[in-house]
Amino acid sequence: QVQLVESGGGSVQAGGSLRLSCVASGWSNRGGCLAWFRQAPGKEREGVARILIGGGGTYWTTYYSDSVKGRFTISQDNAKNTLYLQMNSLKLEDTGTYYCAAARWSCGFDRSLFDYWGQGTQVTVSS
Repeated sequence: QVQLVESGGGSVQAGGSLRLSCVASGWSNRGGCLAWFRQAPGKEREGVARILIGGGGTYWTTYYSDSVKGRFTISQDNAKNTLYLQMNSLKLEDTGTYYCAAARWSCGFDRSLFDYWGQGTQVTVSS
């Protein structure tokens, strides 16, 4: 059974940084798609970063939403079965609950593609 557990959220001032982690137990990082989504109050959940892993885990490709490109970095540590999201130059609009998600067969920012979700971690950016 795959279980995703996020951590690393918190409160930070605008311009600051946070690093989110997602431990993916029961998930093989040799292939598939891992992503970070976020949901702000009153808004739909949106994808912000994803990583497509292939070749038995030997290569990967990353994608970012326009709203976070150049500020956020998604990465993974195979040995620790952990997905990360390094968030720099945080803005007020980055506030929300951040979720990690895993998809075995497809990849994108369409929520319906993902088979597994974590419980979320809250990020609050203040001025």
